[in-house]
Amino acid sequence: MYLKASERMERRGVGEHRRKLLAGLSGRVVEVGAGNGLNFAHYPETVTEVIAIEPEPTLREAGEKAATAAPVAVTVRDGTADAVPLGDGEVDAAVASLVLCSVPDQARALAELHRVVRPGGQLRFYEHVIARRQPKRALLQFFDSSGLWPKVAGGCHPARDTGAAIEAAGFTIEECERFGFKASFFEPTIPHILGRASRVS
Repeated sequence: MYLKASERMERRGVGEHRRKLLAGLSGRVVEVGAGNGLNFAHYPETVTEVIAIEPEPTLREAGEKAATAAPVAVTVRDGTADAVPLGDGEVDAAVASLVLCSVPDQARALAELHRVVRPGGQLRFYEHVIARRQPKRALLQFFDSSGLWPKVAGGCHPARDTGAAIEAAGFTIEECERFGFKASFFEPTIPHILGRASRVS
């Protein structure tokens, strides 16, 4: 289902969001929840290696195919965001793209990203977030708490305050764009954040 939906999302503007997310990255990068590899084509040539982590077999297989056409070296591995299979400070940057809404334990996943990124390294993020204003805030909270949205959207929780969680994990947000985005005709416009944060220590 996601393989088909993601193609539609790309045409509606997600591809441009991916390009902005990854612009200027360099060195060794880990991407968690890499899915079917739609970010891979947007990595700049200054990136020396991408370690892409994806737990779902069908998406991981599609990601492996996408990796063969990427402009940079991409290795796709089985794994989860809450147990990243890398050593401490092993990468220059981490990428979380439309995944922190669906991890079972967001704080644990962000702690793992903080662990594997070297001091001075970056976290690039592009995520759904809770609305600031009513009535949309209450509506997203209802969809989330009722279990309706997570059930039909692959575990996505649209009421998470991911920006606050990033800072609570020890990252300093240096740039953050907030905007509404409607991935399909049937979905509501959901607030998103896109930006970069640094691991200071």
